[in-house]
Amino acid sequence: MFPVGGVRVMLLLILAAAAVCALLALALRRRLGWVTAGAIAGFLWWLAVIGSITLIPANGAPGIVPAEGRLTTCSWDIGGPAPEGFWIFSGTQRALNAVVFVPAGALLVLALARWPRAMWLGLPLGLALLAAYSVGIEATQLALARIDRACDVTDVVDNVTGAVVGIGVGVLLALLLRPWRHRSPQRLG
Repeated sequence: MFPVGGVRVMLLLILAAAAVCALLALALRRRLGWVTAGAIAGFLWWLAVIGSITLIPANGAPGIVPAEGRLTTCSWDIGGPAPEGFWIFSGTQRALNAVVFVPAGALLVLALARWPRAMWLGLPLGLALLAAYSVGIEATQLALARIDRACDVTDVVDNVTGAVVGIGVGVLLALLLRPWRHRSPQRLG
């Protein structure tokens, strides 16, 4: 495997995902309305953003990681030592881990808000899937030592907390934007 990673690779993947999701939003807009179409495409794009910033090495791939230097389990030290923020954001990594999942929770609500009955099942299921996504990221970080990331259960707790906050933000946005009003016109004939 050749070394790949760095900020440029992250940004390239994020931009490519944005282009694909913008096309999806345009395709769905007429049928679902701009709020729902944008929320669905935005949710999928944000999942790609999360994947890019958590699974692509920030400073390029470290190359070969000796077996004795590789972690064999995730850190279960809940709230344990976390390094200060990444190179873009100041503050703690824990805050960043929570903040990065807020848009996913908010966009999930906006994507489902057009169908209020579906929200009763969709929100808990969506939250469970976001939690599973976070667990999957951490498991991948553990399995692939080459990406130079650490598996930490605290990250999952922070990610789910961020998603819950995002769901609250999404409810407020849904009340403001009212996507259930943006129905497709009835076809004649």
